[in-house]
Amino acid sequence: MSETQDLVSLSSRMMAAVRAIETQRNDGLFKDPLAAKLAGEELIAEITPSAQKYEDNGTPIVIVRTRFFDDFLMSEAASIRQVVILGAGMDTRAFRLPWQSDTQIYELDRPEVMEYKTSVLGDIQSKCERHLISVDLTEPWAEQLIASGYQVEIPSVWLMEGVLYYLSDQEVHKLLKVITQLSVPLSWLGADLINSYFVWKSTGKLSQHWQYGCDEPEKLLSTYNWEASVLQAGEEGANYGRFTNKLQPRHVKDVPHYFFVKASLKMKSNS
Repeated sequence: MSETQDLVSLSSRMMAAVRAIETQRNDGLFKDPLAAKLAGEELIAEITPSAQKYEDNGTPIVIVRTRFFDDFLMSEAASIRQVVILGAGMDTRAFRLPWQSDTQIYELDRPEVMEYKTSVLGDIQSKCERHLISVDLTEPWAEQLIASGYQVEIPSVWLMEGVLYYLSDQEVHKLLKVITQLSVPLSWLGADLINSYFVWKSTGKLSQHWQYGCDEPEKLLSTYNWEASVLQAGEEGANYGRFTNKLQPRHVKDVPHYFFVKASLKMKSNS
């Protein structure tokens, strides 16, 4: 496993730790009763000071992002019965959101991530039909998804949370192309993206491994015939009264921009 892959695996547990801390709040934006189990007490203790720092600065990005995509799945995508979570990590939405019982959720991530998650969660029952697919998203994976029951002829929802900026430009476009080929009109896609400057300036333990930045998510997705709506963290509809330190307007260059993206497929792409 590469250093980047190892850190991304750690990142998924770190995100679980942040969700566990949020779950302890009386006014939390969501409840994730499995997050503490997945993160472990030691990592939660390690993460708590930095989580508080983000809260104090008015930039609790993971918390707001989690709630944003929870709402996305329960609103725009609520009528769709198959959901694909790419780079699922320690995501527990199959267990904690009020799905229709016939909803099919496909979680895709690398084998070591899936093995750890399975070993921790054991036989805990999900609220829908859950399918685990061990793959590297930079390698072919469509056949495994279909073999697991995914139906290419009906609408689907795709979620890529905390995933795209760890990929190269070529890998992002390859991923979007495959997603589009596997989707029909009225399908939805949710993702978070950061701008190129954010990638260039980031030097943290995890963020130094970011590769892909996008200044115009609408343009990126329109290439594959997805019609996108984009909000920055902190804007109305993407702050929940918690992300109070608003980012600069999108036209301002050479500053960080963090995007929450929802998109619907209007017609098949010939790309």
